[in-house]
Amino acid sequence: MKKLLFLFFLIPIITHAQPSKKITRIDSVLTYLHQRQLFNGTVLIGEKGKVLYKKAFGIANPKTQAPLTTGSSFNLASVSKQFFTMMIMILKEQGKLNYDDAVQKYLPQFPYNNITIRHLMNQTSGLPEYFDIASSDLTLIDTLNNQSMLELLAAKKPPLVFQPGEQWQYCNTNYTTLASVLEKVSGTTSDKFFQQYIAGPLKLSNTYIYHLNMKSYPPSRVFGFRIEGGKQVLNDLIRFDGIVGDGNVYSTVEDLYKWDQALYTEKLVKKFTFAEAITPGKLNHGEATGYGFGWFIDQPNKVVSHTGSWVGFFNSITRHIDKNQTLICLSNGTDWLASRIIKNIWEDKPVTLPTTHLITNVNIIDGTGLPAVRGSVRILNDFIQDLGALTPFPNESVTDGKGKTLAPGFIDSHSHHDGGLEKNPSAIAVISQGITTVVVGQDGGSTPIDSIILSMNNIPVSVNVASYTGQAWLREKFMKGGVLRKATPTEIDSMKVVLAREMDKGSLGLGTGLEYEAAFYSSRDEVIELAKVAAAKGGRYISHLRSEDLNIEEAIDEIITIGRQAKIPVQITHFKIAMRSKWGNSDKILRQLESARLEGINITADVYPYTMWNSTPRVLFPKKDFDNLANAEFATRELFDPAASVMVRYSPNRAWQGKTVTEIATLNNETPAQGLLRIIRESAAPGQGATIVAKSMSESDISNFIKWPYSSICTDGTMSGHPRGHGAFTRVLGRYVREQKLMPLETAIQKMTSLAAENAGIKNRGLITPGYYADLVLFDPETIIDNATIENSTALSTGVNQVWVNGKLVYSEMKAVPNFSGRFVKRN
Repeated sequence: MKKLLFLFFLIPIITHAQPSKKITRIDSVLTYLHQRQLFNGTVLIGEKGKVLYKKAFGIANPKTQAPLTTGSSFNLASVSKQFFTMMIMILKEQGKLNYDDAVQKYLPQFPYNNITIRHLMNQTSGLPEYFDIASSDLTLIDTLNNQSMLELLAAKKPPLVFQPGEQWQYCNTNYTTLASVLEKVSGTTSDKFFQQYIAGPLKLSNTYIYHLNMKSYPPSRVFGFRIEGGKQVLNDLIRFDGIVGDGNVYSTVEDLYKWDQALYTEKLVKKFTFAEAITPGKLNHGEATGYGFGWFIDQPNKVVSHTGSWVGFFNSITRHIDKNQTLICLSNGTDWLASRIIKNIWEDKPVTLPTTHLITNVNIIDGTGLPAVRGSVRILNDFIQDLGALTPFPNESVTDGKGKTLAPGFIDSHSHHDGGLEKNPSAIAVISQGITTVVVGQDGGSTPIDSIILSMNNIPVSVNVASYTGQAWLREKFMKGGVLRKATPTEIDSMKVVLAREMDKGSLGLGTGLEYEAAFYSSRDEVIELAKVAAAKGGRYISHLRSEDLNIEEAIDEIITIGRQAKIPVQITHFKIAMRSKWGNSDKILRQLESARLEGINITADVYPYTMWNSTPRVLFPKKDFDNLANAEFATRELFDPAASVMVRYSPNRAWQGKTVTEIATLNNETPAQGLLRIIRESAAPGQGATIVAKSMSESDISNFIKWPYSSICTDGTMSGHPRGHGAFTRVLGRYVREQKLMPLETAIQKMTSLAAENAGIKNRGLITPGYYADLVLFDPETIIDNATIENSTALSTGVNQVWVNGKLVYSEMKAVPNFSGRFVKRN
């Protein structure tokens, strides 16, 4: 009943071919699909009453393994609708109703007095979908029927989605109500009327109405199923299926072709009566809808069609009425591909063929935190199709995992690698760690969403990119007088408008870098006002705290307050305690975060596994007094170790790059504090800059933060500089998991995948499960390790064997594979 959409790899098949060649190609494609568990069903193609092609593939019942035949009866799902409108047309010709009669005329308990029978048939009534209404009322032993559905509508009287005739919206409630009108007017049940006036006269020997309130079903009935772990699992009728009108007509391809051919005659109704069924309905203001009475009008007077999907059934009928050509495809295997491919081949359009790839002989860690299981994973185009004890399909490409571990691709919760993607589209810094998605827009800086998408379209890359919208970017955009002050209400309002627009384009939410000068002077109220905009759009908030050292307690209180007042999930990014005298307070801080979570504030964190951070040395002055010697001395005592902190970038004097602050001070006959002031002063000159990798954290605090159940892993990295850009994830797996045994491997993987996805609001990534994107990493847990150091920050990790992004191999045996399959990941 509801349509399902699949995405697949485009392969040109055939264009402008003769019918016989099309039939040959269709048969070949159907065989290919069936071999890959992508089609189980029957197909018929007819022209002017002659069957050109008719064939069955697979089974009718997963329990009995009975084979399908072209005489097997499928649940037509929404293809049933055309039969119910025909029965209404028959009643009209009998003079028992008119299309513009109010539904209430025949169903007094129906709670809307301005909805007509025509509104129901044309899908313009404004009724809400009945699934949602009935779900809250049914118990596990109830079976919905048409009368109980009418009673629910009368009792609840849910508001209309729009006023009748004002809009078009596909809605199954229209047709369940239509079936109730049919039974009331005819004085008999739908199945009996159907048999008397349609199935009988047309001699449709295997076409009937069946629902769960009936005691038995005919032997031709087909059962729906799906594939799980390579096995057939029943996917058939559920407790909604005591109802009719929107579905539950059963038929065969043979009978449907008889039905199709009868529509060119007057065996059921007059030609002018049926002509209205395949004429687009009109809205109140005269606009055509593209839908008739149970038919989509693809091309007026030329092509009409309908699809139907429910539980395991996916069906379609397409009628080229100008040529008297018909395509019928019925499937009970929970697959939709065949119908679209057949239609496109027949209509000389480019078509799609799916490709599959099997990764076998692996230990699967699926991202849930559960123990690894031995098995295989099948990729279908860019999605995971199945996992379990799978065997290769004929001619299927296979990767032998050789007993290694297969995990979901890692998600870097805080990355700056996007700055290097234009020159390094292979993104080897991240894919070599098993990272398949980077989350950017961090520390308050960001790029507009449109610009990110345009850049990725112009220069395809090998990693997925998701982005927050930076508060500092917004401030710099609207605070023309400079950002070293509080924003005015007018400026904040302007920021809110742009933030809302970026959210609509797919931004994950608001990102701040409150310790940096572009945002340091903003008030808490400003941040909360912006966070409320992100919250209203279903987004999140991530922050480099206002202080990670001297005022860390107040900074943590601030992010908790933002979460509380803006009612938004909040994340502390690159979580650390960067002040020597406060080392060891991680337990206390985590208790504070747990207390906030118990209050209902969804606060999380991400962590990188190093005692060194990477930033501008200006952050070492919490009071922003960059010429204060006393505070420089405080910084060298409390905030970093000058003898172990390296200037990885220093444009005023490139000879100092790679030297520690103490070494630079010694060269100038200065104390480390005086050397720090020199670095700050010289790098502040126009056109100059500096970046420091500063040692200032405790290993025990890092371990505690990593272990916290709500912490994911990040790099906070770039393409060079701090070794975290090339080694954070492999470092966790090699040093913290394997060597230190800080946590089980499955827990670490969960932090890197599903938890990271959850914390960022990313859907359909981070798990190995059917329907999720095929972002995958194959690695050896016994050898995986980081190799990047400050001296060689771009050294690749070892132990990562292969990486797939959206189903394409992008990394293999320490080399990038130029498939460039990365995508922009929008907030869902």
